[in-house]
Amino acid sequence: MDNLGHKCGVFGIFGKNLDVSRLTFYGLFALQHRGQESTGIAVSDGNHINAYKNMGLVTQVYNEETIQNLKGHIAIGHNRYSTSEGSHIKHAQPVVINDHIALAHNGNLPSVTALKEFLEAKDISTDDCSDSELMAKALAYYIEHGNSIKDAMLKSYPLFTGAFCLTILTKDSLVAVRDTYGIRPLSIGKINGDATVIASETCAFHTVGAELVREVKPGEMVIVTENGIESVQIQESQTKLDIFEFVYFARPDSQILGKSVHEVRHNCGMKLAEEYPITADIIVPVPETAYPVASGYSKASGIPMEMALVKNRYIHRTFIQPEQHSRDLGVKLKLTPLPEVLKGKKIVVMDDSIVRGTTSKQLVKMLFDAGSAEVHLLISSPPVKFPDFYGIDTPNQKNLIAAHKTVEQIRQYLGATSLYFLSLKGLIESTGLPEDLFCTSCFNGKYPLDLKERAKEVSEPVYAEVKTEGTLF
Repeated sequence: MDNLGHKCGVFGIFGKNLDVSRLTFYGLFALQHRGQESTGIAVSDGNHINAYKNMGLVTQVYNEETIQNLKGHIAIGHNRYSTSEGSHIKHAQPVVINDHIALAHNGNLPSVTALKEFLEAKDISTDDCSDSELMAKALAYYIEHGNSIKDAMLKSYPLFTGAFCLTILTKDSLVAVRDTYGIRPLSIGKINGDATVIASETCAFHTVGAELVREVKPGEMVIVTENGIESVQIQESQTKLDIFEFVYFARPDSQILGKSVHEVRHNCGMKLAEEYPITADIIVPVPETAYPVASGYSKASGIPMEMALVKNRYIHRTFIQPEQHSRDLGVKLKLTPLPEVLKGKKIVVMDDSIVRGTTSKQLVKMLFDAGSAEVHLLISSPPVKFPDFYGIDTPNQKNLIAAHKTVEQIRQYLGATSLYFLSLKGLIESTGLPEDLFCTSCFNGKYPLDLKERAKEVSEPVYAEVKTEGTLF
């Protein structure tokens, strides 16, 4: 609820005799939750690459005319939430370089030193370039010097020091690539056993009528041409999927690592009931990520679930800057409590995470103002103590409330009757997968990818946590 910025969503399709730009539009619509700042589509007809991108939501940016003007049989698309170089149309994706290549990137490179040194040595400007633009320029350099996209990627891959899921378009191919740790998800699907689809999440496959084939392996490059699909394992897979995909980012109807996101969240609720049984009248989920968590807690505890928080479905990212009074309204713009359901009740509120704490504080006050007798706040993930460098828009570590307050101090700040976080052990067990498959850096500061010069931005939490009943994590 105390929102982390989503990363980005990527989509790609290779299909003769298909309206690939329209299907890409539908795929991006399904992936809108992964980025709401800008969106773009690039298409190849075999001879030229044509692209359109703009600031805003998918339904705001495209119309029938733009879709019809994007003709071809290969397409990639991108929804962006800025994680590098800020929010501006210049950094909207896909990145297109000289009709040679278009690139869409999900993730983030904490260090771009190697890329910049390479490009500057070739007299290629790196000024005001995002990490995605730098990657595209490196690949384009090799292609312009006679390399195939396959060889260009093999030569450029060592320069990509960070987290990346890439969909790449050339005049005659669609390419998908993941970093060696597979920190962000990426999957392959098929339409009618013929056309190939690539997407950040499998929820996009249902929307375009595709069936899941498999995930792109960490460290793998998949090249789709009219001759078929070629797989190249560039580096050995060392899976470290960001576990926040299960906690918050992915849509509940997606599958990751063979697991249903909905089922994992349901399991988190059951695990919370096991770790922190609470006597209460009703369970209230914060829309919408916490619905399956609340369902799991309700099933395990026998406490009924009530939809006592109504979400305004038309709240989206806006470019209208709020004045102070509007800014102070905060969560009230998004959620409305139902006093007739809450009045006099002891309630368990389920949410997915607490980052800065400001939104959760407003939520707790709002629930008490609506007549709740007790507000027990349960979080389906451990405290977020460390910043992310792999594509999540987490704030500076000093602004992470759990980096400088104990659980009890956070509870006091929020004004909740009680506060409990799901243990990391409980979260891992809820996935049904081994712990070594996950990146859990936001919780424990263990970063699988070298942060290089960014490492100085990370420090240990500045307090000694007193481990008492109800505050363990």
